[in-house]
Amino acid sequence: MRSSYGTQLRDALAKESILPFIGVYDVFSATLAGRYFNSLFISGFSFAASHYGLPDIGFIAWSDIVSFVQRVRTVLPEHHLLVDIDDGYCDPEVACHVVSLLEGIGASGVVLEDQQRPRKCGHLDGKQIMELGQYVTKLERVVKTRRDLYVVARTDASDPADIACRAEAYAKAGADAILVDGLRDTEMIRKLKTQVRKPLVVSQIGGGQSPPASLAELKELGASLVIYSTPCLFAAQGAIENAMRSLQSNDGVLSAVPSGTVDLKQCNVILNQNLANRELLRVAH
Repeated sequence: MRSSYGTQLRDALAKESILPFIGVYDVFSATLAGRYFNSLFISGFSFAASHYGLPDIGFIAWSDIVSFVQRVRTVLPEHHLLVDIDDGYCDPEVACHVVSLLEGIGASGVVLEDQQRPRKCGHLDGKQIMELGQYVTKLERVVKTRRDLYVVARTDASDPADIACRAEAYAKAGADAILVDGLRDTEMIRKLKTQVRKPLVVSQIGGGQSPPASLAELKELGASLVIYSTPCLFAAQGAIENAMRSLQSNDGVLSAVPSGTVDLKQCNVILNQNLANRELLRVAH
């Protein structure tokens, strides 16, 4: 019998010294990223931009994210899928409902944050943080609700003492791993590693607050998971604008579109592979 997706993620973390998760914004970007990486991150920032064309400040409806994850899982039956669920969409009851649905459709894990609304991207200033007890209550209920789903507790605190206090409390509440988002000093990872006996997660985003670092450097500091939230979205924005400028300046001649752009045949290879993967998932279950 096939093990659960949560168990598969735990097994991978036990075997790998550090695991990178690549942020995706739609099913096609997930397909492309999944050709190179086996662990994908359903990024709230990227999904808000792609699905709504809006900043990641709380517009995402939980039903939209559940539907998105279901579509990704349908074409990628073997990948680890870690899902950003913001604050659990406000109430603990909703958070628990969403966690149950995501686990049922094949998510591997979720990231639950301690921001108050109105929320912001974790790498921007001006974030408001929930009271410790309020978040711990929500986290404990989520942990009790899940069966085997991997739960990452994320704090957006910036004061080192508050970060340490919250990391310890979240670990005690049953979180499987701890993420400090928007971390300006990566040495904080090393300090937390001596205080919290849980895997630590680091978030990397182009132009974000955390300094760029290699997987080897982050591993040496003590990180076990690394989330790359936006590389697909940012690459797509640059490539699309470049292609549109080229098409505009070359009087609409498609052959003049910049190198690196694929054609109909190359795109269909990916789409037909997704069709085959969907059948694999049906047979497996």
